[in-house]
Amino acid sequence: MHPDLTPGLDVAMLVFWAFLLFFTGLIFYLRREDRREGYPLEDTVTGRVDTPGGPLSTASPKSFKLPFGHGLVFTPTKGREPVDIAARRTDRFPGAPYAPTGDPFADGIGPAAWAERAKRPDLDMEGHPRLVPLTGAAGFSIAYPDPGLKGWPIYGLDGVLAGHVTDLWIDKADRLVRYIQFDAEGAPALVPMMMASVSRGRRRIVVDALNGAQFAGVPRLAATGQVTLYEEERIQAYFGGGYLYASRNRQEPFL
Repeated sequence: MHPDLTPGLDVAMLVFWAFLLFFTGLIFYLRREDRREGYPLEDTVTGRVDTPGGPLSTASPKSFKLPFGHGLVFTPTKGREPVDIAARRTDRFPGAPYAPTGDPFADGIGPAAWAERAKRPDLDMEGHPRLVPLTGAAGFSIAYPDPGLKGWPIYGLDGVLAGHVTDLWIDKADRLVRYIQFDAEGAPALVPMMMASVSRGRRRIVVDALNGAQFAGVPRLAATGQVTLYEEERIQAYFGGGYLYASRNRQEPFL
């Protein structure tokens, strides 16, 4: 470079300072981006939400366009407020478990908690609902010699009859059975297939997540022949919570 214009500087020095500024900006950018979810932090004992902490925690909202005309989704979400749940800490130390003070299934405590997912069906690559009842799915059937399960009884972990199979819900994209529909009062109700044990010899289904009487509280579908992402979340949470809250002895330590 011309010595009269840049005395004491050379190309190597300019490259070094350019790299240093770029790297500093990169760190600043990454620290903002990795705080889009889960921030601000909260105290592990009191639950008090910490202050945002300055510009490192205030990344500008980023929008994502959803397919099939479902609009935009933004991240990060606006603010984070303390949530009052129907549970209490069992002790005052970081990581202490919560004990429910009401109905953990209805209150969404622990493994029975759910997320506020979209109230629309999950779609395949062509924009059609992925999960549909087998009786209305043209071109789909249960391959021989697997049983169709329709009419089979469903029992809870206590051996009490919960209902009978009325239909199967299949995933047209993954080609497998996702849910078992049973004869519940009112709207249709589903059981996750992955939580059901099928006994061919005894022609029965056992779901050890719940007692027989607890099947009455399984979240119902709002529309016949359609299950939304939110309804799937509620159903999975209800049965998942049963592995801890279905009976009192499941909440006790093994040792």
